[in-house]
Amino acid sequence: MPKYEMKLLSVSALILTVALSSTGCSYSKPAQTPKVNSITPAGAYALSYYEKSPITDKEGKYWIPLKPAVASIGYRMKDDTANGGNVKVGYSDVMFMLHPGSKQATSLGQKLTLPDSPERRKGEIYITPRALSKLLQTEVGWNKSSGEINIVAPTDKDTTLKIQQTDEAKPFRVQNLSAADSQELVAYAKKYLGVPYDFGAGPYEETKKFDCSTFTRHVYKKFGVDLPRLAKDQDNLGKRVSRNELVTGDLIFFTVPGRFKSDAIPGHVGIYIGNGQFIHTWGDPGVQISDLDSGYWSNVILHMQRIL
Repeated sequence: MPKYEMKLLSVSALILTVALSSTGCSYSKPAQTPKVNSITPAGAYALSYYEKSPITDKEGKYWIPLKPAVASIGYRMKDDTANGGNVKVGYSDVMFMLHPGSKQATSLGQKLTLPDSPERRKGEIYITPRALSKLLQTEVGWNKSSGEINIVAPTDKDTTLKIQQTDEAKPFRVQNLSAADSQELVAYAKKYLGVPYDFGAGPYEETKKFDCSTFTRHVYKKFGVDLPRLAKDQDNLGKRVSRNELVTGDLIFFTVPGRFKSDAIPGHVGIYIGNGQFIHTWGDPGVQISDLDSGYWSNVILHMQRIL
């Protein structure tokens, strides 16, 4: 238990050792390197870092920059508010959204009200630890005197559901394609080769860009299947299949090594197109084809999923 007194918020427990891989999804490393793995008074393991630019307002509220806080647990942040958009937080998908001056936010697909509105201060988005805890649905601790911040990585509440899938797949149009139609699916996906990757991309029709899950969603929609927006929710559908069972159209989910101790939360998704290859989007050059059985991606496969 830390020697200093911490203010603690909502309870969540997930033991982790976080290290954002420089090779994963071409994201930048966190701006601040975590100091230690701490144990909060509630018994949860947390990642600790020192915040050098905290603010205490006239009411005595403590504010911290959002970007280094979320970076400390492996997330990235994109601030679109200059263009009238939201602040987006997540890994390969947008998992959390908020807006300066508003208590209304979105967390893991659900709308919620924050206890304090995030604000823009000194050109950065600032948030109170209480609001950060509510947004991430996890435990946050802080020490005003030292600037030390402790954040327990959010748990994946859907992990149990993922494991409890049925053993038999139900018919699904993509999986029952003829050879000619399978070629059509591959040809359709390949039409988008080179389309730029953009974290939290909106609909392709509006942005002409994809992130990993909007790409899979766009391709599946062509074949009459409406996938959820986030990779973690796409991962909740269907049943798992082995490498030997993999067929054109199956989804392949990849882990983010070291981010969670269990490595059970997908950080990336692509579509199998046969011949040991899958099509996906990440970094440059955007939509691309990669080998499944060799190279980087072969070492970070989480599992393969056949959608119901």
